[in-house]
This record gives sequence, structure tokens and C-alpha cells, in this order.
Amino acid sequence: MKIDDAAARLEALGNPTRLKIYRALVRAGDAGMTVGKLQTKLELAASTLSHHLKALVAVGLISQERQATTLICRANYDVMRGIVDFLVAECCADATCTEVAKPARVA
Repeated sequence: MKIDDAAARLEALGNPTRLKIYRALVRAGDAGMTVGKLQTKLELAASTLSHHLKALVAVGLISQERQATTLICRANYDVMRGIVDFLVAECCADATCTEVAKPARVA
């Protein structure tokens, strides 16, 4: 992954609302979630949700599929794995890792 792409994606996830949206879609799995359900779950105004979804789509973190009048959002797992791989690709490249810490549980 190019550093500019990684930076744009991490910047998008740096917004608390977008991070909540993204985490909800990651949890939803391959089936994704309708915009209406996402709006209800996160208690966001339609215009606010639309604004943040647009930013996540623009950097490729999520995709949207229209089925008749329903818009379904899905996390792009390949991009998510790419970001993680990018972040750990050079882990301890300049030093010796003794142990990888267990990830902290995020509330």
C-alpha cells in the first residue's frame, strides 16, 4: 500500500464518528448493514451519516450497494487487512522484537 493511501485511510478513521461507523460495519460481516439500520444503531442524523459514509467510501474503506430502494454498506476487508499489513510490515525492522503485546480491548 502506498503511504499516501494509508495516510488518507487512517485520517478517515481518525474521526470518532467515522470510526464508530466503520467498526459497526466490520462487526456486521459480509452481509453489511443498511443505511437505515446503521443510522438507528448509531443514533445519527441522516445528513451526518451521509457525510461520514461519503468520506469512508472515498478512501475505499467501505462500499455501498443499492438493492432497489435500500442502500447497503459493507466494510472492505481487503483494504482493512492492507492497512494492518502496512502498519506491521516493518515491525522491529531496526530492532529486535522480544514479544508482541496483545491488542487492547477497545470499548
